[in-house]
Amino acid sequence: MSTHTLKLTSHLRSVALAVVAVPLLFVAIAALQARIDVLSAPVTQDKEELLLRSASLLKKLSLGYDPLLADIYWTRAVQYYGTRLQNRSGSFELLAPLLNIAATLDPKLLIVYQFGGIFLSDHPPGGAGRPDLAVELVKRGITANPNEWRLYYDLGFIYYTRLKDYQKASQAFLEGSETPAAPIWMKVMAARVAENGESLETSRFIWAELYDSTKDESVRKTALEHVQGLDAEIALKRLNQVSELYWKKFGRFPTSMQELRSAGLVQGDLKDPAGYPYAMGPHGIPQLDTHSSVKIESNQRKP
Repeated sequence: MSTHTLKLTSHLRSVALAVVAVPLLFVAIAALQARIDVLSAPVTQDKEELLLRSASLLKKLSLGYDPLLADIYWTRAVQYYGTRLQNRSGSFELLAPLLNIAATLDPKLLIVYQFGGIFLSDHPPGGAGRPDLAVELVKRGITANPNEWRLYYDLGFIYYTRLKDYQKASQAFLEGSETPAAPIWMKVMAARVAENGESLETSRFIWAELYDSTKDESVRKTALEHVQGLDAEIALKRLNQVSELYWKKFGRFPTSMQELRSAGLVQGDLKDPAGYPYAMGPHGIPQLDTHSSVKIESNQRKP
């Protein structure tokens, strides 16, 4: 058999494979699309299983179109997350499988790890509440992209804000600081977390960096809420210290902020990030104005 004949036979086999595999691939995608659309509807079926979980099978069927399929699955993951978030629909059972498929099809698609990690780790109802899966996803991204400092930051962020594991958070920031093009503040952040991981100032530093470094509006909104809440909590903590000084000086707690000003202990407007003046609560404990939009969570110190 001639070389030309062998090449022709090989080509015909490839065409035949494509004729069979490509339709199967798009049928599979259509099935997944229908499944996600059902789960995105108001009436959900939370216990059903994802029709296509095999990322390796999809990769084989993709016939070299891995990046394109990865983009499709990433887009579906964002749509699925956004719809569930908007409808406050409960669990995000398909989120991790969708992200896993996207990462398998294109390990270099960094956005899957960066924002997928946030979607998975965020507390319900804003996210899946699965920081363990988020850590696995981001670590997978680091393995595929070891020189991307931002992924180390994402890993440290999850350890710090969701798992409260300050040692691992510091280690992630430190490892990230040693990658090419890493900003100098990564090493500073590693030191701060290692020294005083639970401090309000450290929490603010980390949330502020997330706000400054991302363009995703939903992530920026969440980060800004935390930054403002922490700013208010830091201010209230200091005002409470001043209130105690007032008690030591006058033998009673102040009943208003004006009394602190009159005693020369504070100056300025003393307003929270939303523009509302801080109020003096019972027993001389400073607090937010009841009309303020600033949120201070019970676990604000540990976001």
